[in-house]
Amino acid sequence: MKRKKTHFEPEWRTTPPEPGSWRSIFKWGAPDGFKHPNAKLYALLKETFGLTDESFNTPVDTGDGLVTLSGKAPAIAPETVDAFTAISGKENVSVNDYDRVKYSTGKTMEEIYALRDGKPDNVADLIIHPRIEEEISQIVTLCHEQKIPLHIFGGGSSVTLGLAPKKGGVTLVMATHMTRVVEFNETNQTITVECGIMGPALEELLNNAPNTFNTKHPYTCGHFPQSFEYSTVGGWIAAKGSGQQSSYYGDAVDLVLGQTCITPTGTVATLDYPSTATGPMVNDILKGGEGAYGVLTRATLKVFRHTPETRKRFSFIFPTWKDAVNATREISQAECGMPSVFRISDPEETYIGLKQHGIEGTILDTFMTKRGYKPGQRCLLLGHTEGEKGFSKNVCKQVKRIAKANGAMSLTGYPVTLWQHGRFNDPYLREDLNDYGVVIDTLETGVKWDNLHQVHMGVRQYIKKRPDTLCMTHCSHIYPQGTNLYFIFIGTFKSREEFVSFHRGIIESIEANGGTLSHHHGVGRMMGPYMEKHLGKGQMNTLKALKNHFDPHNIMNPGGTLGLDDPTES
Repeated sequence: MKRKKTHFEPEWRTTPPEPGSWRSIFKWGAPDGFKHPNAKLYALLKETFGLTDESFNTPVDTGDGLVTLSGKAPAIAPETVDAFTAISGKENVSVNDYDRVKYSTGKTMEEIYALRDGKPDNVADLIIHPRIEEEISQIVTLCHEQKIPLHIFGGGSSVTLGLAPKKGGVTLVMATHMTRVVEFNETNQTITVECGIMGPALEELLNNAPNTFNTKHPYTCGHFPQSFEYSTVGGWIAAKGSGQQSSYYGDAVDLVLGQTCITPTGTVATLDYPSTATGPMVNDILKGGEGAYGVLTRATLKVFRHTPETRKRFSFIFPTWKDAVNATREISQAECGMPSVFRISDPEETYIGLKQHGIEGTILDTFMTKRGYKPGQRCLLLGHTEGEKGFSKNVCKQVKRIAKANGAMSLTGYPVTLWQHGRFNDPYLREDLNDYGVVIDTLETGVKWDNLHQVHMGVRQYIKKRPDTLCMTHCSHIYPQGTNLYFIFIGTFKSREEFVSFHRGIIESIEANGGTLSHHHGVGRMMGPYMEKHLGKGQMNTLKALKNHFDPHNIMNPGGTLGLDDPTES
């Protein structure tokens, strides 16, 4: 018998978008993937934003219409399209409206606003799915000779306006064919892959290395961003991403030993030595290029032995944010090894997280409160260790020692299990909320330990100054010298323009309070206008000189990417 509902629940979407619809482009992740707010989070949203059940009766701007681009015909001459078709084959070249929109769009709220309205801001003229490096080289050469803008699309998870073809042109889709393993070297513990390979495909190959590569051990890539399921190796490198286990394995740039980049002035193939004193590293220069220098086609990455059986999970509740930060810093500086997953949530994120995971109101919640860990003040730390069995056990032991010395109470590994279960599907909440006019978005920054509280307080002050706005913050990439701050804000906005104004104000507040423009999302066109102020003219002139060397006609991802050119330049 079907259980009768005892309270109102919105009719959250549970069916995949129609093929060819706007929604099928802006929806996060798998077409049949969903995550809905639970009853407690739903109640909090209503209370915070002054909404009622009636507010959730009728969705708005669902984007269910079919994609059409009336008045936006491709601007590339037919004979030029024929030249590209001769390179990559008719089946790999497209000018249809749906493809042009799909492969011109990332996952920023600005782009989602536009797609829900059926009015995309920027679309490419031509979409190409290259099959091999030689084809990419020919395409880059043709674009260079004819001064056609050229862009690269990996998994489509960019949240920095990094994929928007501001000046039209050609977009290369890397994840269709450029997904091969070039070499696995167990002696060196490296793998060389084409840059279109997606995270899950790479990890599956490595986890099953004894079968796929006849190795002695299973391996892992060690890189698990929240976008892991829908991002590519090339995207990780281009945007300088960080995974959720970066405190142990390192950020994406730490994993890259060598790479091949096809630029308008020639191919650059860096050597894959673990270290070399042969001058400034061109390999490092290419990391974080965001398609502005050329097309990354292959990369040699470090890999690591896969030891999930040695993981030791832990979580703690701290009396205050200051206590949680102090413990985190001490753990990172104690020279006892680093946890793999390692994150702390501020009071507001802890409060909302306990609601979302169903812990609020339980015996555990009551026990924490009675022990003096008060709602609105307490902060959650969670994580796990891994590696050799004795090493993993000792790191966990030291984490517990330091946490308790800073006033924490152990919550066992249970909250970590809850977090791991949902770590890749939290973004699915966005469509549910957007359907009823509630916006959830994120911005993040890198900080040093000595300015963490300034950045945290300053940015929160800006966000909370706006009435009826939630702001959750966590640190999830920990270093002995500092960490990141990841701000998640939720609010209602009257228009896209109001949202953009508020969003840019957060970026300005981050920069004004001493944070970096980005820790791991990249720059794109969103942070591009702030780059010179942030880095200074000396650094920006260096980056612009490199841009001019690799791309003298400015065809590679033009229109403000990394702040390297004027978005309005012709």
